[in-house]
Amino acid sequence: MKLFKFILLYLFLISSVQADTIYQLIKIPNLEIYNIKTSNSLRYLYAKQPFTIGVDNNINCFKSSKQDLDQKYEIIERNLKRYSRSFLKKINLKYIVLCEDLSISGINTAGIPDNVMKTLIIDIKFNNKYFERVLHHEVFHIINDSFKEIFNEKTWSSFNSDSFNYAKCSTCTKKIGLDTYSKTYGFITEYSKSTASEDMAEVFSHLMHGNLPKQIDPILQKKIDFIKSGLLKIDQNFDL
Repeated sequence: MKLFKFILLYLFLISSVQADTIYQLIKIPNLEIYNIKTSNSLRYLYAKQPFTIGVDNNINCFKSSKQDLDQKYEIIERNLKRYSRSFLKKINLKYIVLCEDLSISGINTAGIPDNVMKTLIIDIKFNNKYFERVLHHEVFHIINDSFKEIFNEKTWSSFNSDSFNYAKCSTCTKKIGLDTYSKTYGFITEYSKSTASEDMAEVFSHLMHGNLPKQIDPILQKKIDFIKSGLLKIDQNFDL
């Protein structure tokens, strides 16, 4: 009996140390390890309890059931293992946090990237129709934040017609549709029209997910070429 109690205490202490270490690394409380033994060294963590973070405590996310975690992890890991260890190191991404009902300032969102903390928070309950594509969309925000000089927004905006202007922010517009256009006219989804960074992320996610429209107009082709060129500047071995 004493040995059993000792083992339980040991496991509790180890778990507490791991939780404290995780918090010190990425400043998100209430996390536990889901899987850290991955081929590209991504470390997957999950919310064991709801957490609130952010300068104004404006980011919230909640815990998921083990069944939901196991189901979505398989999908997430399959998509994210396409990024090599060396590429992830270059873009500053190391930790994937899994939770549900993710929101920022009361607005639900699929993911929140933070290249400074090397972390991407993912809402595993985000719309299944777009879920896999959205994973790559959020990874691009990490890429973009790490390489602003490569993915210059002024250069990107110059591809559009002179009469078009992006919104000031992605939440400052009602253009939120994620369905892929059959006729593009320079944009791949309605959400692409919100901001330059969201436009880039939408093009990148379609490239990674392999569901580009059959007919691509000249403006969209310039955007595709721009994304591909930028990725190769980061890593000559990057494979779309």
